[in-house]
Amino acid sequence: MANPFQFLQEVRVEGGKVTWPTRRETMITTGLVILMVLFASLFFVAVDQMLRLAVRLLLSVGH
Repeated sequence: MANPFQFLQEVRVEGGKVTWPTRRETMITTGLVILMVLFASLFFVAVDQMLRLAVRLLLSVGH
C-alpha cells in the first residue's frame, strides 16, 4: 500500500460498482427477517416447553 490517496480512489471506484438495494427491497427483506425471527423464537419456545414438560414428567415418575 504505497499511496493512501490512490487506495481511497480505488475504494470509491469499487463502491460505485456495487448494486445497492432500493428502499423497497430493503424494507421487504427487513420485514422478512423480523418475521423469520418471530417464527424461530416461537418454535424454540414451544420445543423448550415440551422438553421441560417431558423432563418434569420423567423426574416425577421416580417419586
